[in-house]
Amino acid sequence: MLVIVDGANVVGSRPDGWWRDRRGAAERLRDRLAGAGLPGHGGAVEIVLVVEGAARGVESVPGVRVESAPGSGDDRIVELAAEHPGRPRLVVTADRELRRRVTGLGAEVTGPRAVLG
Repeated sequence: MLVIVDGANVVGSRPDGWWRDRRGAAERLRDRLAGAGLPGHGGAVEIVLVVEGAARGVESVPGVRVESAPGSGDDRIVELAAEHPGRPRLVVTADRELRRRVTGLGAEVTGPRAVLG
């Protein structure tokens, strides 16, 4: 399963001061994903964390590929979902419009709690 995580949306779902250090918040999310994977999914998953804005440039680590969106993170997420039409895809976001766009491509969606607990 390909798991595409909307970094800005997931990080922004908790008011923990992330806005003071967007890059650091994205790195913490990346590290959490690398350590815990996708809770509740025992099968093989490929995790892609999409970052944008001040979080661009966050490096990939074993278990999590980081994609820096050149523009809109949502647009990059849609592109990634569209690139793998025959593969199970799960997009992690609470963004309603993004959810609509990716489900139209056949992807499943879940909210930030799926990765934050």
